[in-house]
Amino acid sequence: MLEGNRQEEGKPMPSSPAVTNPPPLTAEATEAPAPARRPQTKHILGIVVVIIVAGVIWAYFYYRNRVSTDDAQITAHIEPVAPRVAGTVISVNVNDNERVHAGQVLFQLDDRVYKAELQQADANLQAAEAGASSARTNIPITTASSSGTLSAAQAATEQAQANEKLTAAQVAAADAQVKAAQATLQQAQAQAGNAVSTERRYAQLVGKQEISALQYQQAQTAATAEQAGVAAAQAQVTAAQQQVASAVAKENVARAAVAEAAANERKAATAPQQQAVSRAQSKTAQAKVAQAEAAVALAQLNVDYTVVRSPSEGQVGNKTVQLGQRLAPGQTVLVIVPVRNVWVVANYKETQLKDMHPGQKADVSIDAYGEILHGTVNSIGPGTGSVFSLLPPENATGNYVKVVQRVPVKIVFDPRQDLSRLRPGLSVEATVFTNK
Repeated sequence: MLEGNRQEEGKPMPSSPAVTNPPPLTAEATEAPAPARRPQTKHILGIVVVIIVAGVIWAYFYYRNRVSTDDAQITAHIEPVAPRVAGTVISVNVNDNERVHAGQVLFQLDDRVYKAELQQADANLQAAEAGASSARTNIPITTASSSGTLSAAQAATEQAQANEKLTAAQVAAADAQVKAAQATLQQAQAQAGNAVSTERRYAQLVGKQEISALQYQQAQTAATAEQAGVAAAQAQVTAAQQQVASAVAKENVARAAVAEAAANERKAATAPQQQAVSRAQSKTAQAKVAQAEAAVALAQLNVDYTVVRSPSEGQVGNKTVQLGQRLAPGQTVLVIVPVRNVWVVANYKETQLKDMHPGQKADVSIDAYGEILHGTVNSIGPGTGSVFSLLPPENATGNYVKVVQRVPVKIVFDPRQDLSRLRPGLSVEATVFTNK
């Protein structure tokens, strides 16, 4: 190019028209090109404004139907496990944080005492059943015997009364015999007296030989015979008196028999009451059987309670039970934390509840894992958290400061989601869509 330029310098330059210098630029001429760049700036500003307005509108429509809070936690029914009976731990079948299923054996207590009580209850039940069987058997026996006893007692009463009348007649007859024997005795005594007087008079006459010896002997014989008749009459009186005593004794026996028969008849007349008593005794025996059965059932329950099982599926937590430890009924030694039945309790401000109601959809962001799960609003608490606190606030004071209250909202997870990693107490952020 330099060589070309040099050649061009050696050649005569063609003539060119005269060039005049332009006039100097003024301030107005210097600012003249500015209007050419102003439309481009306006376009950029307009686009920025449109983007900002669109963003605001989008943010408004996006967030106006969303209510969020980070005051939320995973919650579950933590089930405490405690023995129902006292005892010493003889085996522990689970470890800390172990997964268990419903009904799985957690630990066992010494059951020897409770088995002995069960055997005793079984023996008492057998005795009660035997007594009940005997009482049931006595009902028809009592019914039959009481009915027959009444008829027999009535017949015995009639027989005793007849015997009483007979013995009374016998007493009267014996009295008559006594009187007759006494009359015979008096007659014999009179005759004997006459015979003795005759014998004495003949003894004087025989001495004077006024009568013969034969007549005197006859008088003596007659006197002896009359005296023997007196003895015989006396014996008859004694025998008659003995018959009277015997008849009186029989009469007394007959009267006693009448009294006894009457008592038996009165006793037999209580047959309905005896049957009622027999049935009542049977019912009492049946009640004792029921008591014994209940005691057996209770003893069996105590034996079963020595084996402590998991109430539900979950994970073992807060385990304090140790081998050989002496436990009391109701003493919590571990808890079962469910791994599937969990939900969220989100404490929303009272100003966020205007459009919220059960059934609305929600998203739950898990802080620990950075994942989002879906759920549904299940219910809204009946009061603010402060109302159910240990020391509720007392606003009726002069130094009142208004504080926005929070209301617990229960959110349950939708099905077909993996909840196995969730743990009660984990922090989450809950967002409720008030338009769904």
